[in-house]
Amino acid sequence: MRLVKATRVSLKAHPHLNEKWLQERIVEDPTLLGLGDLAVKDVERRQPRAGRLDLLLSDPDSNRRYEVEIQLGATDEAHIIRTIEYWDIEKSRYPQYEHVAVIVAEDITSRFLNVISLLNKTIPLIAIQMQALQVGEALTLHATTVLDLTSLGTEEEDEPGQATDRSYWVGKGTPETIAIADELLELINEITPGMAFKYNKFYIGLTRNGVVDNFITLRIRKDFVLAEPRIPRTEELTAMLDEAGVDRMDYDSQWGRYRLRLSLDAPIRLM
Repeated sequence: MRLVKATRVSLKAHPHLNEKWLQERIVEDPTLLGLGDLAVKDVERRQPRAGRLDLLLSDPDSNRRYEVEIQLGATDEAHIIRTIEYWDIEKSRYPQYEHVAVIVAEDITSRFLNVISLLNKTIPLIAIQMQALQVGEALTLHATTVLDLTSLGTEEEDEPGQATDRSYWVGKGTPETIAIADELLELINEITPGMAFKYNKFYIGLTRNGVVDNFITLRIRKDFVLAEPRIPRTEELTAMLDEAGVDRMDYDSQWGRYRLRLSLDAPIRLM
């Protein structure tokens, strides 16, 4: 395999390639941003008493929307403020969705990265450095996420361990749905021995040899068990679950968990 050196191309200084060109490339293929398989909700979206939002993207598997502002060259105050302003407008107009501000620039300088990092503590803000690279006669776009969403705490940190017992959850569900949870625990122990239920007020977690290990949580209902395994979302795994006939709810982006509804005829063995 031959190694080919790529040459960076400045879009801001290019005589033909401009911000509109970059916007069109992202519209054609939103995966260029590295945020997953997003859908284009709107382009040049007019904002009340403001300008136009470059791109509004949405995650088809959740209720998350991304307000995206594009800038050629280095980041500056105006684009950062505009990104946050448009994010706030969309969030106020459509509070039923989760909103994330995204600033895309050729260069995200250390000065403004510090500013964005401070804002990121209170505003869901992603900064992506997107650069054009030339390899021979071909041109490619390379995106680097230099600032991602602030990592969230776990359920264990957010929901203090209000311990309960099995009878509490038997009351929440039925003998049949409790049996589903027990069967799932048996399957887990076939792969990872030493796992046991830890009964909490808001969910049933797991312990491994007495140590909390909530890689999956369960919530017992009268008609089903809501299983929430903490697994990064991928197209391959999602397709596998769908092909297996698993009743899949919206992915929980906040906690990074799939949400699976297991009923009496749920294909647990195929999970």
